[in-house]
Amino acid sequence: MLSKFDDYAIHQTAEPLFRTASSDRFTYDRYWYNAHALDSSFYFGIALCRYPNLGIMDCSLSIVADGEQHAFHGSRRAPDEPTDTTIGPFELKILEPMGRHQIIITANDTGIECDLTFTPKTSALEEGRQTLGNHRHVIMDATRLDQFGSWSGFIRYNGKEIKVEGATTFGLKDRSWGIRPVGDSYTGGAPLDMYQATHFMWLPIHWENECTLAGWFEDADAYQWHTDQGFLPVYKNFDAIPGVIDSQAQMWQGQVEYDLQLKKGTREAKAGSFIMNDKSGKAMEISVEFTGTIHRMKGLGYQHPEWGHGKWQGELKIGSESWEVDSIDPLALEYLHQQQVVVAKRILPSGKTEIGHGVLEQMHIGPHRVLGFKDWFDGAK
Repeated sequence: MLSKFDDYAIHQTAEPLFRTASSDRFTYDRYWYNAHALDSSFYFGIALCRYPNLGIMDCSLSIVADGEQHAFHGSRRAPDEPTDTTIGPFELKILEPMGRHQIIITANDTGIECDLTFTPKTSALEEGRQTLGNHRHVIMDATRLDQFGSWSGFIRYNGKEIKVEGATTFGLKDRSWGIRPVGDSYTGGAPLDMYQATHFMWLPIHWENECTLAGWFEDADAYQWHTDQGFLPVYKNFDAIPGVIDSQAQMWQGQVEYDLQLKKGTREAKAGSFIMNDKSGKAMEISVEFTGTIHRMKGLGYQHPEWGHGKWQGELKIGSESWEVDSIDPLALEYLHQQQVVVAKRILPSGKTEIGHGVLEQMHIGPHRVLGFKDWFDGAK
């Protein structure tokens, strides 16, 4: 099957680009974005993913404001043309590669609409390849890039409208691809214990002149089996960004130290400090204060019992849901994964304290020696 991409000299195999090099059914290719207001009055996330070997493409938009979370979901049979990124009323437009992206949801039965544009203020950062296996086979093998920026436009939901201002709305574009557990679990072959403790934290922060990113995976013994630490210069306007790769960007190699205080009866932080470390001996400490705005990643399909990633919903289906932020069970699987808006502080070499803005993402499933979790879904004591 030929596609528009086959007119470019970018082939990696003898096959047309429509056909994946891997036959793994869990192959995926995802767009993911977040945004939060400077005053923490709202947070929204957006996702679109193509699962080429499942023949499915799905999307979500989720917003938290005024103590409520509202989500739009869509799913369709994946189109034969990979550049087609529409699902019913939802459309993702790449205005420039590694540049501005636009997400539009036209009027539809859910009552959720938007016209939003992401404008980068940094180049892109390539995270390290993330590979994890169980006793028998690879279950995750993925690469991710991150790009910081701002958002402008509007979102309408539940009879309300939020105007999104570029000067006061921080955001991030996250593209990832490879293999991850998506769709329905594979049940063939000899029985295999598919479950292992998984702990993930991710701390992207917008500072005045640079953006920083720390992300890491740990197992039940708190061993960091994958860590990313990056620094990207900020540019005052999109045209000033030097290109896809910024020669001034840095990646550190080392472990992230952290000290978290958890809310009793949950797996969510209420206070925390983090130290990014490089093998050169360089270190940087970041402390965070939580604003109270928390986004459950269920709104973007993560661990969702109905709208989970890569689940067949039919030829085309859209839907929506909403809940009060304080009404959910924070230890239920579908609500464990979340991002909280934070105000960050760090001490510059000059001795000056700098304020930054970002999120702390947490997903803690299973026991953890340092955080004190003994079982799969117990909360902090």
